[in-house]
Amino acid sequence: MNIFNIFDTLQKIDGDAIGRLEHASRRTFMNRIGSTLAAAAVPTAFATVVNKAYAATPTALEVLNYALTLEYLENEFYEIGNNTANLIPAQYKAVFSQIGIHERNHVKFLVTALGANAVKKPTFDFTAKGAFPAFTDFPTFVTLSKAFEDTGVRAYKGQAGNLISEPLLLQYALQIHSVEARHASIARKILSKISGDKSIKSWITNDAGFPGDVYKGETSEGQVVQGGLNLPGIAGLENISFATITESFDEPLTMAEVLKIAGPFVVSL
Repeated sequence: MNIFNIFDTLQKIDGDAIGRLEHASRRTFMNRIGSTLAAAAVPTAFATVVNKAYAATPTALEVLNYALTLEYLENEFYEIGNNTANLIPAQYKAVFSQIGIHERNHVKFLVTALGANAVKKPTFDFTAKGAFPAFTDFPTFVTLSKAFEDTGVRAYKGQAGNLISEPLLLQYALQIHSVEARHASIARKILSKISGDKSIKSWITNDAGFPGDVYKGETSEGQVVQGGLNLPGIAGLENISFATITESFDEPLTMAEVLKIAGPFVVSL
């Protein structure tokens, strides 16, 4: 649920992701900490930023640990999946291997940045007590991947406001939002192909999807009111379908909603 994967500071660890964020993010961060800073020191430098935020904004610590908990979940999910024989077909191995690399580096980074404040990794059960053949059935594995990634995108939006008083932390969170969405997009594409269900697109339509809690909630993905404006009622948008409007925006999930979604997969904290 790669939620707050502060990707920009991982430029030396995860070059593939940084290549997709080539614009100004890398330059901005490196200008802040000095161009001669060794790659190994990047997490340490960012930890300084995080530690300063703790004193001023206790919520920042909560949000980052919330992110770390979800990163633990995703990392272990892909780690097990990528190491399970005969689960992932050859043509998809590179995709999930790369996502797994991202997740592993995200956990390493957040643990380093949080230091002694980092929460411990929970124990997970990705079968949800036998409900899902997570690692014996590829379509189920991809379905869970899609659900975790879609949850991550929505969870990020739900917590962005809690980082508003910490602009640097928020900057990194905003920079990674599109990367999280790319993970979700490729998982959705794969699921559409292997299931033959063309209604599954790279983006979410209305509030359709499984499990339902990932797409509904306090603010449903079927929302068409944005910035207080009812978009279907705006002049010039009359011919744009309700479904298309819902596809154009991601909606937030609250922390409670995300933890409820993750709950069946967490054995103990």
